[in-house]
Parts: sequence; structure tokens; C-alpha cells
Amino acid sequence: MTHPPPSLDTLVALLAARSARRGRFTLASGRESDLYIDARLTTMSPDGLALIGPLGLAAIHDAGWNADAVGGLTLGADPVSYAVSYASALSLAAGGGKSLRAFTVRKEAKTHGTGQLIEGPFRSGDRVVVVEDVITTGGSALKAVQAVRAAGGEVLGVLALVDREEGGRERIEQDASVPVSALTRAREIVARLQ
Repeated sequence: MTHPPPSLDTLVALLAARSARRGRFTLASGRESDLYIDARLTTMSPDGLALIGPLGLAAIHDAGWNADAVGGLTLGADPVSYAVSYASALSLAAGGGKSLRAFTVRKEAKTHGTGQLIEGPFRSGDRVVVVEDVITTGGSALKAVQAVRAAGGEVLGVLALVDREEGGRERIEQDASVPVSALTRAREIVARLQ
């Protein structure tokens, strides 16, 4: 049985139906907004993961980022990086591309064990794509970029599931000097809200 290729339009529709809400909200950035996008309701679902992995992998390929690993600040980035990593293994098994290892950046270093800030099979010298579920101010992605660089990694770019189009992309590009790509934008999701 063959499956149709994943579609960005299907992802936008899923995010609009499952993750976007209107009302009064305080975002993680501290900003007030009348739109809340809880991407985890999509990124942690089987159908969301099945879309995000191949679409994220394709975006990384299209950007020309020859990465070794993908990851970002826990918790929002985790399912995105795992989906992309898994899709890379499937692509490799089908005869294309290479596998990408997934990693997680803690919000602060562990105070026990090895005291690591980055968990998973990340290695110093890795070429990395930092992933994020939703970019608003860019703060989470910038923390992840800083942690990867401090651990000896090279950041090729930042891939977001959703760009809220509130200046975060520009801040990351300016402050971290890396390109940013997003699978979807807030305005595309808003256009699909019922």
C-alpha cells in the first residue's frame, strides 16, 4: 500500500483545527496575543508526526543544510526533531539521503550525573539544524543555538514548524547569523480557522 506524499496544506489544516485558538493569551515570551498556537497538540500526535518528519526533512534538504543532527530547546522542539530524525532513517532505508541524529537542549544543565546541557547523540563538531515548534521572539531557538555552539557544534540554520511573524525570525538571523526556515506561518493557520 502506497501513501500519498505529505502536504504542507494538510499540515496547515491540522494545525488550524487542532493547535490554534482565539482568545486572550500570555505567550511563553511574555507577550499578550489573541492567537495561541499549542503546536504540541499536533507535533505529539501520530498524524502530525507523520507529516512533520518528511516535510521538515525536505525543508532541510531544500535549504541545502548538510546536517548531522537536529534538535532544539526542550519541550517544544523535541517531537519535531524526533520526527525529522525518524523520517531521515526511513529515507536512508529507501535509498536516499543520510540519517540525522536527534538531540535535546535542556533549559538548564543537570545538577546530577554528567551535568549535560545537551542530551542525546550530539557530538562536538556536528553540523546542526536547530528546530523549534513555534517562533515568536526567537528566544528559545537562540538559547539552543548558543548551547550547540558552546558544545562545539556548527549551526547551519533554524527550522521552525510555525513562524508567528512577530520578529523572531529576524532576531535569530541577526543575533545568531544563521538563516531561518519555517514550514508554516501564523497567517496561513489563521486563514484556516473556523
